[in-house]
Amino acid sequence: MDMQEFFESEVGKRTFRHTASHILAQAVKQLFPQAKLAIGPAVENGFYYDFDVAAPFTPEDLKAIEAAMKKIVKHNLPLERFELPPAEAIALLEEMDEPYKVELAQEHAAKGEAISFYRQGDFVDLCAGPHLASTGAVKGFALTSATGAYWRGDSNKKMLQRIYGTAFPTKEALQTYLAAVEEAKKRDHNKLGRELEYFTTTDVIGQGLPILLPKGTMVLRTLQRFVEDEEEKRGYLQTKTPLFAKRELYKISGHWDHYRDGMFLLGDPQDFEKPEAEIFALRPMTCPFQFQAYLNKMRSYRDLPLRYNETSTLFRNEASGEMHGLIRVRQFTISEGHIACRPDQLAKEFADSLELAKFMLDTLGLLEDVRFRFSLWDENDRKKYIGDAAQWEAVQATMRGILNDLQIDYTEEAGEAAFYGPKLDIQIKNVHGKEDTLITIQIDFQLAERFGMVYIDPEGQKQFPYVIHRTSIGCYERTLALLLEKYAGAMPLWLAPEQVRVLPITERHHEAAQALLAQLRQAGFRASSDDRNEKIGYKIREAQKEKIPYMLLLGDQEAENGTVAVRQRGEGDVGALPVAEFLAKAAAERDARAHD
Repeated sequence: MDMQEFFESEVGKRTFRHTASHILAQAVKQLFPQAKLAIGPAVENGFYYDFDVAAPFTPEDLKAIEAAMKKIVKHNLPLERFELPPAEAIALLEEMDEPYKVELAQEHAAKGEAISFYRQGDFVDLCAGPHLASTGAVKGFALTSATGAYWRGDSNKKMLQRIYGTAFPTKEALQTYLAAVEEAKKRDHNKLGRELEYFTTTDVIGQGLPILLPKGTMVLRTLQRFVEDEEEKRGYLQTKTPLFAKRELYKISGHWDHYRDGMFLLGDPQDFEKPEAEIFALRPMTCPFQFQAYLNKMRSYRDLPLRYNETSTLFRNEASGEMHGLIRVRQFTISEGHIACRPDQLAKEFADSLELAKFMLDTLGLLEDVRFRFSLWDENDRKKYIGDAAQWEAVQATMRGILNDLQIDYTEEAGEAAFYGPKLDIQIKNVHGKEDTLITIQIDFQLAERFGMVYIDPEGQKQFPYVIHRTSIGCYERTLALLLEKYAGAMPLWLAPEQVRVLPITERHHEAAQALLAQLRQAGFRASSDDRNEKIGYKIREAQKEKIPYMLLLGDQEAENGTVAVRQRGEGDVGALPVAEFLAKAAAERDARAHD
């Protein structure tokens, strides 16, 4: 078998990396005989294995484990599969003193099926496979990190130690991957955003609650104004609704029953189940609030479609292990909107919502980085959803037809729908390959009825509208994170928190620099002047570190001729220009919202 060709398939990658996880486990057992084995799956871009050990693994431990793994690979041990009846399998694992494996085997035993193991040398592990024929095929591998992980992801269970690694058929492929990882680390918004002073976090405020510093705030303000102005052009009516509400609102919407664990509740926990107590919750989404705006008066079919938008601050009780920088947080801001429409308007309103989202992504330079996921309900887990099977199948068929008519290249995934309806998720990966949802467009066929939202049709009858839940740019904080990573901190001119910096050569040029600064600000540029008593080379290097798009050097000749020596980010010295010419050139670039 050609290992490289096999590795190119998804099955090949998983098989390869799952084999590497067993090599890791064997090496750990050699060096730490008292370690207890948990699980060791292949994951995207690598593998991991969880161990119960007396102390966390150190960097020195990882080096020693890697060395032991190299010996196992060199010995080219065959991997041999064998099966045992459930009782014998459990007895073997108890004899091996592997309590986590015993727990897994007992669960398999309930199915009455034979339980499979793999042996490589003197190492035996409970495993369904598949694996490579021998350890020698894993030519290139590396252990990348070690961290804590709860057994089965349950914070009520024991904290184990997880070792992450990756593996490839050749050492050359490994080195290429590791170089890409290092580049990703440089672009990681969690690193860049702090170094460039876009945001910070503090323990006294709490995890998942970032503080947007002036630079980050400026970018979000620019994005928000752009989004709200664009939505207004497209017929949206802006609302401003409360940040929290009584639990009765969430009971009507279904969030109390289907999303309560993800909400921050206000009040005495002992009162949460008492119907007479007044309990509040911070809002995890805006839809129930905007529905109240719809209910403000009776609606006619002529009033529809009715498009509400809001720049909404939301709160979600994310698990501590899920939070990451600005990508997943507990308080965030979203470009939320809800469209109430008649059945004959549904396809066009959905198409327009998608066109708006694609317009936003294209303007930001992110459209090429996303994929589209049609998120369906899981008919085998109906307790997660409201509504009956016939309704779900009908609406999903309608949405599939809309997507096909729009010629969207999408994948389908069961179990990812909202509890009230299917949705189109626009997915994107961060620099480390972790995928998140950036934008959603959802068809809701149930909540209007639950809230009593009606309109009067041409025959004078009451009807319930469809509701489209949508975002146009998604979560602003997540979008900022992705932009930092996309552009490695060098924001396009229109988004840059500081667009132009004036650099006077000496102190005698300060007055002219201030006059130029006033011109720049009058022309709508975010600009500053570096009037420090430093050499011009130092000022240039400082501006480069901060990734300022334009630097305008001002000396005797420039002050006398009404020109500026222009340095452009990424281009260096582009020569002298009259001030008016520079302003026109830069304004055209800014207003075009150009991106690299």
